[in-house]
Amino acid sequence: MTEPSLRTDVVHARATRKALLKLIPLLCVVYFMSYVDRTNVSLAKTHLEADIGLSAAAYGLGAGIFFISYAFLEVPSNLIMYHVGPRAWITRIALTWGAISALMMFVQGEASFYVLRFILGAAEAGLFPALAYMVTVWFAQNQRASVMGFIYLAPTIALIIGGPAGGALMELDSLFGLHGWQWMFMIEGLLTMVVGVVVWFKLPSTPQQARWLTADEADSLSRHASKPDEHDHRIRGNLRRAFGRPFIVIIALVYFLNQVSSVGLVFNIPAIIESMHVKSPFMIGLISGSVGIGATIGVLLIPRLFRRSNKEAAWVGFMALGTLVTAVAYVFVEPPVVRVVLIALGAVFIFGTLPVFWSIAMARMSGIVAAAGLAFINTIGLIGGFVGPYLFGVAETATGDPATGFFIIIAASGISVALTPVLTWALKREDSDSASTTGPESNPDSALAPNELMDSRQEG
Repeated sequence: MTEPSLRTDVVHARATRKALLKLIPLLCVVYFMSYVDRTNVSLAKTHLEADIGLSAAAYGLGAGIFFISYAFLEVPSNLIMYHVGPRAWITRIALTWGAISALMMFVQGEASFYVLRFILGAAEAGLFPALAYMVTVWFAQNQRASVMGFIYLAPTIALIIGGPAGGALMELDSLFGLHGWQWMFMIEGLLTMVVGVVVWFKLPSTPQQARWLTADEADSLSRHASKPDEHDHRIRGNLRRAFGRPFIVIIALVYFLNQVSSVGLVFNIPAIIESMHVKSPFMIGLISGSVGIGATIGVLLIPRLFRRSNKEAAWVGFMALGTLVTAVAYVFVEPPVVRVVLIALGAVFIFGTLPVFWSIAMARMSGIVAAAGLAFINTIGLIGGFVGPYLFGVAETATGDPATGFFIIIAASGISVALTPVLTWALKREDSDSASTTGPESNPDSALAPNELMDSRQEG
């Protein structure tokens, strides 16, 4: 390696570490609050029924309405984000969804519940694809799976501590004449708005806007990240590139199936634990955290392993196969302790695959095509987030056992395994088409070996 190349590697390694320490924690806080504000309504379910007469059917419809507006506005939101910049748009998202979340404290009945949940989904639409787009602007391709794993720590940690935190706020019941759920909505919504203000002052949209980077460091990050070409500045004429390429369609379908499993499991895990004859609400919440523990291990471990391999589709198939095996094992074993271990292990595969296929998608998108394409994939996933809990509910209604939902996981993961050869074909076709169109080019990532993301030895 020549001396200039060595210096370039050192500068890029230093700049990447700075971005990890300065940028990723802020993105994680935003995503953490979105997950808390999205799911805190589940904690208020029984209290809303008792205090305002909200029926179980109305609750279910209102919970689902959130995903409808969220999914419908994902692509338009991210196209606006591309033009106004991530900092301004993520700030807008956080301020509006925080305000709507706080206004949930004024719910009076079914109509107001439906309206506020619909508006909440519309306000939050575009957040995750905006965060994913930031990763394409700041980080080299061989680092993105690990970076996405760090970002996915936000919801996995929320699974562990979000419930207890919301429960603690619910204990403020009757303080100043307000119900506990009113305190929870208000405080968590206001905290989100504070985070939005912090984003405005602390989040740079591009490396060149970061005051904590030198000019050489900012340029190094931009060179190694994806850069829009002359065709990527407008969506007109790029519709097929954003939505219609085979690999995008297959990745979106795999994400849909993944979300059927993950969201269905997350929204039903307390009932599944309770079906194991666990009666204490505290113990139910504590054991339910096994999903979050497994998910945290998955998003940290799997990307590190993935970065050492070039078998992209095979990794997606392996994760689906792992999910399938653990779900089948759950159905056939009975000891509660073993079942809890299998739930945690299944979460490793279900959540660990998320950074992997986002990295696969990011490698083949840039500019406004990335903004639109990532939002499209997330939209399909959100539909899966609506379908999963519904199918879990249908299965439980038919059998009376919430654990019957594991058959839904078996079906979804089985289809994902079957799609692995199709994904392999689609990725090969995409890369072949790209190579024939652009010709051989130097890859700015080639100077970076697939070692640990923060390996300080590159400094020396």
